[in-house]
Amino acid sequence: MKMLVVSHYFWPEQFRINDLVTELKQRGHDVTVLTGMPNYPSGKMFEGYSWWKKHHDDMSGIPVYRVPMFMRRQGRGWQLALNYLSFVISACLLAPWYFRKHSFDVVFVYEPSPFTVGIPAILMRKLKNAPILFWVQDLWPESLSAAGAVKSPRVLKAVGRMVRWIYSHCDRVLVQSQAFIEPTVQAGAARENTLYYPNWAESFYRPLVSSEVHLNGVSIPKGFRIMFAGNLGEAQSLETIIAAASRLKYEPVIQWVIVGDGRRAEWMHSEVDRQELADNVRFLGSYPAKDMPGFFASADALLVTLKADEVFAQTIPSKLQSYMACGRPVVAALNGEGARVIKKSGAGLAVAAEDDEALADAVFELYRMSKDERHNMGQAARACYETEFERDMLVSRLEGWMQQLLEEQK
Repeated sequence: MKMLVVSHYFWPEQFRINDLVTELKQRGHDVTVLTGMPNYPSGKMFEGYSWWKKHHDDMSGIPVYRVPMFMRRQGRGWQLALNYLSFVISACLLAPWYFRKHSFDVVFVYEPSPFTVGIPAILMRKLKNAPILFWVQDLWPESLSAAGAVKSPRVLKAVGRMVRWIYSHCDRVLVQSQAFIEPTVQAGAARENTLYYPNWAESFYRPLVSSEVHLNGVSIPKGFRIMFAGNLGEAQSLETIIAAASRLKYEPVIQWVIVGDGRRAEWMHSEVDRQELADNVRFLGSYPAKDMPGFFASADALLVTLKADEVFAQTIPSKLQSYMACGRPVVAALNGEGARVIKKSGAGLAVAAEDDEALADAVFELYRMSKDERHNMGQAARACYETEFERDMLVSRLEGWMQQLLEEQK
């Protein structure tokens, strides 16, 4: 099949769409990517790129077409709005020219936010007469309100109308959580065309033995290590982590290890200094995704947190699949779907979102467990991953849906 993948983010930015595109290419499909200039999460354009050059890129033989756009910068509301809008305008103007000699069988849209990525995709759907599959990672306008990015009821209502219009032009809407199905249908998607399609972890996420762990000189603190990996943003309820760490600051053996970066990293650093937690909370910085299994193998438990909001309760945070694929016990402060997966599988301990006291108690409970008990949790995590979130199985499922769409068109 000839596929056009439309994504606001793409390699060298680290998103799951990179792995999906690579796998589809390896399976013999002709894949082309339409994306923007890489600048996530730092908000600064990656080295080697600019507004005026490198618009045609290549990732291991996969053609990547980039459009100029306003950078995220510090991630303030107006900066994100310009980032989203500039991608839409540039993509709608340039994509018809970029692909004037191309034909496509399907258009696949990856939407971890912003939802506006669907607008240029719908234009290409019309120009190329190719059906759209729209993979929803983030519900709009709910997530905008939950994260505090947009507070105006008028703006949220306008966004809701845009979302309904996009859904109405999609042939299939794929949702990363079963809890997304009902709000997606209520927002305008056809129920019969709305399908559960969860995230997976890239193939390099797997359990490692000690001889396979290479951290290239990174110093991991000694003690009982609780590791948080990923974006340090508003949705992650970093206040809960800091408060839980403060409750356990007199247990110096318990170390909170932070791997990642994001718009609230500076705030988190300042809080650690202000609350004198530097001996308990360690920041290791940001590293490529392929290094993460080594970091995870050095941790005693892996941490995931989200804000206490209904939209986040409907989400399965994508890092959870990566954690489970590596066969490590998970400790979580989140509600809804993510907590359900952890509890049902026996992969670890889950407490209510934003409950720092319960999180501290859960971490201490893990610390007091035997190594065998924690090992069993890790084994249960891996078993659940292989049953529900295994990569090859899910990519094959997507291929089947794409083929079905082509047969319906014929």
